[in-house]
Amino acid sequence: MSKSPDRCVPSTADGLACCVPLAREPITVEQAAGAASMLKAVADPARLRLLSLVLSHEGGEACVCDLLPYFDLSQPTISHHLKVLHDAGLLHREKRGTWVYYIARPEAMHALGSLFAAAPAPTLAGAGA
Repeated sequence: MSKSPDRCVPSTADGLACCVPLAREPITVEQAAGAASMLKAVADPARLRLLSLVLSHEGGEACVCDLLPYFDLSQPTISHHLKVLHDAGLLHREKRGTWVYYIARPEAMHALGSLFAAAPAPTLAGAGA
């Protein structure tokens, strides 16, 4: 199955809804639920910052130990926020020894980015150039 650049095709196995730009066509109830889950996850300032730190960290992945110095929060609180981002489908996690490493899911980043892509500007009939 080919992927259209205007449609994001996240894995359906984890419940992420496929999405299209909001201005392109009305989204379905399922698509709205998937997008809302991602948006709720990044609506918290700490989680948005965590996502940014993971994305910008060397190699595009980070463990809790890498993220702790950036916050005045406990390790369990940071882990909770990372779990919320993971459960929303934004982060993948991988356990290595005693640490869990997080990496942003490219398909989820594409979904968030394309959700608010603008539709072509409408032309007004009779408007002069």
